[in-house]
Amino acid sequence: MTNKTTNEQLTPNLEIESAVLERYQKGAQKVQTGLCCPTEYEVKYLDILPLEIIEKDYGCGDPTRYISAGETVVDLGSGAGKNCYILAQKVGAEGKVIGVDFNDDMLALSRKYQAQIAAKIGYQNTKFVKGKIQDLALDLDLVQDWINANPITSIDALVAFEYKCNALRKEQPLIPDNSVDVVISNCVLNLVRPQDKQKLFHEIHRVLKRGGRAVISDIVCDEYPTLKIMNDPELWSGCIAGAFREYVFMEMFEEAGFYGVEILKREEKPWQTIDGIEFRSLTVCAFKGKEEEYLERNQAVIYKGPWKQVVDDDGHTLYRGKRMAVCDKTFQIYTDKNGPYHHHVFPVEPYGNIPLDVAETFDCKDGTIRQPRETKGLDYQITNINNNSDCCTPSDSDCC
Repeated sequence: MTNKTTNEQLTPNLEIESAVLERYQKGAQKVQTGLCCPTEYEVKYLDILPLEIIEKDYGCGDPTRYISAGETVVDLGSGAGKNCYILAQKVGAEGKVIGVDFNDDMLALSRKYQAQIAAKIGYQNTKFVKGKIQDLALDLDLVQDWINANPITSIDALVAFEYKCNALRKEQPLIPDNSVDVVISNCVLNLVRPQDKQKLFHEIHRVLKRGGRAVISDIVCDEYPTLKIMNDPELWSGCIAGAFREYVFMEMFEEAGFYGVEILKREEKPWQTIDGIEFRSLTVCAFKGKEEEYLERNQAVIYKGPWKQVVDDDGHTLYRGKRMAVCDKTFQIYTDKNGPYHHHVFPVEPYGNIPLDVAETFDCKDGTIRQPRETKGLDYQITNINNNSDCCTPSDSDCC
């Protein structure tokens, strides 16, 4: 994408990670008002939280609103732990919450109240781990243990260190593949270096189960930040310089393999405006689960409207009111009650079941109409005339 390339040419000449780490270390010690924009949370979940956690929370949205009971959730850049402790109450005793952060001071703050909050809600379902959100496979606590036992004093030791890191990613991953229901983040993705952002989205996709989703609140901008903004350490750590261009943020999910990408909330007024560029909060939801075979089982969906036609993330066009032929994978995605599409389509199931193990490959031609006889079967010759007056309401009506 040409515009994204233009943004990458504005790579800042500063150590982004150092600037971010230093400011958030200060934020763990003393409240930093410039690190967040006003956000309304569900008050009932805040009552049990210590004031220290509430005051030292830095975010721009509330992704916790979109989480359900029993889910396993990973919070990227969990900071003081506010979102994790809200989620602990929402997912319940059957759920699980894992906070990931790189900042030792923030991890210490979030862990400080684990026992206290667990006692208040009646169960312990939170865990806080050290890692980089663009490398969710590498457990940095295990890395530190290895370095303590094997100081790096030579090139050979450095090679051994790199080998150990790769082994840890495979053998003892911080967050395993396909292991969580939801990944959330609150104003943290923009803090990652530009060259690591693509890897970050792929990591989010990797750890999610099929059918899982990402719910991300972050800062976006209506124009690309200038080089002056990109090279300002304060604006980097203040969630401005690393902001995503609004439409590029959506495209990053698409490129990582997500589908059903949807804006859940967009702040009408910008949080900040710098050099004529508007920066505002956006909350986005995106689903994982397109990776399957295309199998023909004579299924169809009817798009309800109101648009005349729509196109999904795989390029399928749905025409309002028409029976559109789809493969089994697409049918399951469209009709999943926990997915983004089921409110918009009517499912049309085949009258005769075609087992998956004998289903043929679906010829994925865009805009193919499913003929009724394909669904019902060529030998379908049933006549069924219902003269039962109970079908009418009221019973004495002549509507039938």
